[in-house]
Amino acid sequence: MALVTALSGCTSGSDDDGSPTVTSGTADTASAPKGFESYYGQKVSWSKCGDGFRCATLKAPVSWQDASSGDIDLAIKVHTATGKRVGALLTNPGGPGASGLDFMDSVPGLFGSDVLKAYDVVGFDPRGVGKSTPVVCLDDKEKDAQLSAWYPETAAGLAASEKAATAWADACKANTGPVLAHVDTQSAARDMDLIRAVLGEKKLDYLGFSYGTQLGATYAGIFPDKVGRMVLDGAIDTTLSSDEMGLEQAVGFEDALRSYVKDCESGKGCPLTGGVDHGMEQIHDLFLQTEHQPLRTDDADRPLTATLAFYGVAVTLYSQDSWQYLTSALSEAMTKGAGTQLLALADFYNDRNADGTFSTNSAEAFRAVGCLDDPGSSDLATMRSLAAKIEEQAPTVGSFFAYGGLSCKPWPYPQVAQDFDVHAKGAAPIVVVGTTGDPATPYRWAQGLAKTLDSGVLLTYEGEGHTAYSAQHTCIAKAVGNYLVHGDVPADGTTCS
Repeated sequence: MALVTALSGCTSGSDDDGSPTVTSGTADTASAPKGFESYYGQKVSWSKCGDGFRCATLKAPVSWQDASSGDIDLAIKVHTATGKRVGALLTNPGGPGASGLDFMDSVPGLFGSDVLKAYDVVGFDPRGVGKSTPVVCLDDKEKDAQLSAWYPETAAGLAASEKAATAWADACKANTGPVLAHVDTQSAARDMDLIRAVLGEKKLDYLGFSYGTQLGATYAGIFPDKVGRMVLDGAIDTTLSSDEMGLEQAVGFEDALRSYVKDCESGKGCPLTGGVDHGMEQIHDLFLQTEHQPLRTDDADRPLTATLAFYGVAVTLYSQDSWQYLTSALSEAMTKGAGTQLLALADFYNDRNADGTFSTNSAEAFRAVGCLDDPGSSDLATMRSLAAKIEEQAPTVGSFFAYGGLSCKPWPYPQVAQDFDVHAKGAAPIVVVGTTGDPATPYRWAQGLAKTLDSGVLLTYEGEGHTAYSAQHTCIAKAVGNYLVHGDVPADGTTCS
């Protein structure tokens, strides 16, 4: 659910092997699960990886249920506190599949100066992602073909979609190794406790965005007594099923698109006309057109399919600052019959480089994590019923959210049973941030998570876009910063605009 920047890497190259100020003491081995003491007590070798940054690779078990299951790598990157240090703040940008290492490059400009002064901000690639032991599936050409393909809701189309999903799953199993069965969110949350312990922190201070809120809530459910100051922004309601989330997310994007259309038609240069309803119909007509006749682009070998058209639209709805790019792309598509700009936006969404390679494995990790956490319904009758509901409530974009269960139907490993307390009883206050116009994690999810968590506190941003915390949103930044740095819990129900 979250967008990530281009892969920047986290490499060594410094002759300074000293540890940065990222530990408040010795490793917390006393809290290690039985049999996993060596992981909690491991020594960390740090190297510089950019101005103000240090990187390291930790070892974690393939399975947190079997200490003899072998090792995986966990890559971490730290932005050292610029002032008087309070502690280490773990962060995750979302996904599942987004790189926490890549995200760290945006942290100095995104986080408030109060947080940057007080904390060593720690990013990590979760298991299965990026520089940690990754999920590996199709080659770039095969992946590109699958991410571009459109499958109609016919018997033949659904069969083709399932065949493609099988090829994807088979490739993941063949190319990833045993960790593929253990990239679920609960295992990643246990990795977070390992990071906490290795850094010598008694409690986990954490700022998670989008899917990172699910990671944080899961951590709190497993380790409530280890929760420090936790903020979950762009929240996922952990009580919802995958089917329910698909429906509500479709509605979230539909609503966000309506907000865009209203704004577009009130300005200059908008290709949409006749009010919001008619503007939505025009976008829907464009999608229908690309289903039957993909639009030409500047690359003769890459016409704009319906799937790519949707990606190109959806990516701009994550931030109101991107609406201008959607207006330009729709103008090109609707007045010139060309899809070059929408294709470029879709490539950004998919982390596709101009040469056909991909800068991340976010698509692979997204599916692998999701299929283990909750694969969704995959029987045809249930999917048809759900598709009808989705397309009724989100008539413009709903078809792109329908039949999602086909992706996980051939997955080679079973769903991991939920084994944590969704209420996180006994945890310190957890601030849940929701944005009223968020398309990817609808506001009601933040309301739901804050209510589900025994210690949940709801902080609302009235506005558009996905997630709210940044130095630019001063009201939210102040409330979050005061909690993280000083421990001042905002009043439940506080609203910023």
